[in-house]
Amino acid sequence: MKVFILAGEASGDRLGAALMAGLKQLTDVEFHGVGGALMQAEGLESLFPMDELSVMGITEVLPKYRHLKRRIRQTAEAVLGSGADVLITIDSPDFSLRVAALVKARRDVRTVHYVAPSVWAWRAGRAARMAKVIDHVLALLPFEPPYMQAAGMECDFVGHPVVAEPQASATDIDNFRARHDLGDAPILMVLPGSRRGEVARLGPIFGRALAPVLARHPALRLVVPTTAHVAPLLRGVVADWPVPPVVIDPTNMKSDAYKHEKMCSFGAAMGALAASGTVSLELAASQTPMVIAYDVSWVSRQIIAAMLKIDTLTLVNLVSESRIIPECNGKHCNPPEIAAAVLKMLEAPEAQLEAMQLTMQRLGKGGEAPGLRAARAVMKGLTS
Repeated sequence: MKVFILAGEASGDRLGAALMAGLKQLTDVEFHGVGGALMQAEGLESLFPMDELSVMGITEVLPKYRHLKRRIRQTAEAVLGSGADVLITIDSPDFSLRVAALVKARRDVRTVHYVAPSVWAWRAGRAARMAKVIDHVLALLPFEPPYMQAAGMECDFVGHPVVAEPQASATDIDNFRARHDLGDAPILMVLPGSRRGEVARLGPIFGRALAPVLARHPALRLVVPTTAHVAPLLRGVVADWPVPPVVIDPTNMKSDAYKHEKMCSFGAAMGALAASGTVSLELAASQTPMVIAYDVSWVSRQIIAAMLKIDTLTLVNLVSESRIIPECNGKHCNPPEIAAAVLKMLEAPEAQLEAMQLTMQRLGKGGEAPGLRAARAVMKGLTS
């Protein structure tokens, strides 16, 4: 079987790698497409660097629009030239669905989109538009299939891969602390995003927010995992932070070693300050209490705020049907409010544990690995 698989950012790379591993368990498969280090480790030779597609926000996309259009055309031609039996697009809908439309206009290739659009949050019309070029959706969240089916697409809830990720043992954590000379100091994870734009925007804000936190907790050590394409920018940003953090940089590490280091850092932390996104689920999986903070450009913020239909951006809050995870988004993404939220979280971290446990249960923890479930859904669609 030939599969063209396309991811545009770090979270999609994780999903794609798990799906690829699942497909390899079920059948002989040849992969083509675009992906990051994790998908490449599963056997993908990326058509071009995935980080070219890691652009977020309306005004942030505009300067790269022409280049992205060229990549859309190039990717569609590659799909058609590969003879793929199925095109699997992962998240990044603005890019992915344009590729799918060009492909569908010339050949009836089965199309699968992994990660349902959050029509329950904003832009409800996206499902109907997606149905014109997508046959089948793989949903990460248990409440999403009815929205997709109502628009005319097949949809399977396959669970979220985060529930199958290994967690650090006490020995793993002890060894991690020793490797980074952390001793028994309390650790705060700081995660300002996986995109350059996020790090450039949020990194300085997070740094200023940390000053009063460190004044109250002077023994606190900071740990910041990053991605290879963001690492040089991040190192420049954290140079202005009140204390130098430990940066977990995959640049000169094998992917398995980096995943292990990141897992250990999550397990060692007493809490985290993180950008909004999938990372909230990773933190929940490791039972790490968190504060979520996020912002985009002023123009993007106004447009998105006018369309938003939900009162929280944090997946743990949504899946657990609680609002226990504190957020500092939009105009609230400022150093004083973030610092106050982090200090409160550090004083009562146990308040979040029940919601995090319920989230993992609802996302499929204890069942078949989501990547394999997703692979079975893809195969079912091809044979039905």
